[in-house]
Amino acid sequence: MFIRRFIQLQLGLCLYGVSLALLVRADLGLDPWDVFHQGLSEKTGLSLGSILIIVGAAVMLLWIPLRQRPGIGTISNIFVIGLVADLALYLMPPLQHLAVQGLALFAGVMLNAVASAAYIGAGMGPGPRDGLMTGLARRTGWPLRWTRMGIEGTVLALGWLLGGSVGLGTVVYAVAIGPLIQLMLPWFEIAPKREVIPAATT
Repeated sequence: MFIRRFIQLQLGLCLYGVSLALLVRADLGLDPWDVFHQGLSEKTGLSLGSILIIVGAAVMLLWIPLRQRPGIGTISNIFVIGLVADLALYLMPPLQHLAVQGLALFAGVMLNAVASAAYIGAGMGPGPRDGLMTGLARRTGWPLRWTRMGIEGTVLALGWLLGGSVGLGTVVYAVAIGPLIQLMLPWFEIAPKREVIPAATT
């Protein structure tokens, strides 16, 4: 069982990195956390994958006062998505035509949902950003939806100010990703059911 869960976890994280590269190449807007990551990448000159790793590690440190415990999935999330995203971006050329960009956006959102359902379903620990949301909600007593909106609204605004890509893709992702993950999760779930917090998995 452990081997199956571990393989599913790693495949899900790899697919997540590829989906992120598709959304970046679509250039029609990213999800809030990746707007922030892209903005930091633009300002620092570091690769997007490097920023994903650095931010993921920094966010996990915020778990300490929240008394959150990382799992294998948490550590893997920090490194695998960033490394795969950089490799995929290296292999994918920039897209020039709006129709092709639209297809990349659609493919990126769908693949992201499959990837998220796979690694959440493996039940080996949340991503650092998801853990921050659940931990903060538990410690403060704030409703999870409002905690998530507050965090993602903040990183979206900061990312936009830093030059991250906000657009139609940001809206499409926000509207579609939750229902898609909820639909796909039963296909992949191995561990007992838990509350799903879509879209922050990086």
